[in-house]
Amino acid sequence: MNELLASDGQEFFTSYDEVHDSFDAMGLKENLLRGIYTYGFERPSAIQQRGIVPFCKGLDVIQQAQSGTGKIATF
Repeated sequence: MNELLASDGQEFFTSYDEVHDSFDAMGLKENLLRGIYTYGFERPSAIQQRGIVPFCKGLDVIQQAQSGTGKIATF
């Protein structure tokens, strides 16, 4: 998320370099983690690995993936 793509005048952050293999590694608040595990999630899907942390930091997140990949649970 450190890369600012401003070469063409646009201000976008990319999170391709920030992928978390577990919910615990994301640095989420304890009550959020408790809710995640209560709903039966064990490991984040690929889209969740890249989208949850920027979203929790208050950044605008745009993601696209196939059905059933966990997009809704990301938000």
